[in-house]
Formats: sequence, structure tokens, C-alpha cells
Amino acid sequence: MPVSLETLLLFVPAALALNLTPGNDMLFCLGQGMKSGPRAGIAASLGIAAGGFIHVFAAALGLAALLAAHPGAFEVLRWAGVAYLVWLAVQALRSPGLVLEPGSGRRHTPWRAFREAVLVNVLNPKVAVFILALLPQFVDPARGSGFVQFLLLGTVFNAGGTVVNALVGGFAGRISGWLRTRKRLARGFQRLTGLIFLSLAARLAFERR
Repeated sequence: MPVSLETLLLFVPAALALNLTPGNDMLFCLGQGMKSGPRAGIAASLGIAAGGFIHVFAAALGLAALLAAHPGAFEVLRWAGVAYLVWLAVQALRSPGLVLEPGSGRRHTPWRAFREAVLVNVLNPKVAVFILALLPQFVDPARGSGFVQFLLLGTVFNAGGTVVNALVGGFAGRISGWLRTRKRLARGFQRLTGLIFLSLAARLAFERR
């Protein structure tokens, strides 16, 4: 198996926490669902996933080439990823809590929502930075092809994100109203997310490969 069970048990909770944290992709799916209906919201989630796979594939090619040419680059990537996770944790802990708001504008067909979602994701540099910072932390050169491991991890991450965004887009009206009346809960989730990021950063910093 290219990715060990221990790695998956560490990666899946971190990926799920990130998928559940409101961001540009989730806001886009929410807006599409609220103004154009559940089908457009779900189509937008699939478009986000397609854009995510483009990022993952491009990053996997680059990572494989980098590690082949400079084996020591793995440590540089590892510590860069640790620093990025700490930064994410600080941002989550300092945030007053995110409340989702609907987008505005005219209604879109599901196909147009899908196309625009692909562009939203592909043109978002934060997605590329995240993928390059986090996924390499879970790639073990001793287990074979880094390219295959990267793609598998990217698939797991995208699958979770697609499910979350599809639910947000499909139930946009209910979710938005629910979060507006539960700001303390949203704030508590932000803190929990920050603690998860910190614990993951500590684990990666002290883990020996």
C-alpha cells in the first residue's frame, strides 16, 4: 500500500478540519446554492473538486521531479509545511468566527456554476500554496513513488472537500440561517480547528523519517 494506515489516520482528520473550515471555495458553493438552487450548488462543488485535482496533479509532478533531483529538499518542504500549519492555526485562533453570507448576482445554470467553480479554484494561489505545504508532509519516500502517494492523498482531500461543499451548496439556505444564529458555535469550531493545526504541526516537527 503506497500510503500507510498510520499516515491516513493522521492525514484524514487534518484534511477534514480544513474541509470544514469556511473559505473561498465553500463561500462560492454557498452563494451558488442560495441564488441558483441546490443543483447549481452541487455543480459548483464538483467544479471546485476538478480545479483541486488540477492543482494536485501539477504539484505531484513538481514534487516528484524535485525529490529526484534534490533528495535533501524533503526536509525543506517539511519545515515549510510545519511553519504554514502554525500560521493557519494562529489565523484560526485569532479569527472572530466566520459567518457564511450568500453571494449576489443573477442565477446560474449548473453547468455555468461548474465552469466558474473550476476557475475560482484554479486561479486561487492559496490552494496551490496549501497543497504544496501540507501534502508533502505525508509523503514517505521509503514507500515508493512520491507521485502516486501525492495523488492518493490529494484524492482523499478532494473527496472530503467535495462532500462538504456539496452539502453546503445543496442545503445553502438552511446552513446560512443556522450559522447566523449560532456565532458562538462557529467561533468554537474555529478554535478547535486551530488546535488541530497546532497539534499536527507539532507532530510533523518532531516526527523522524
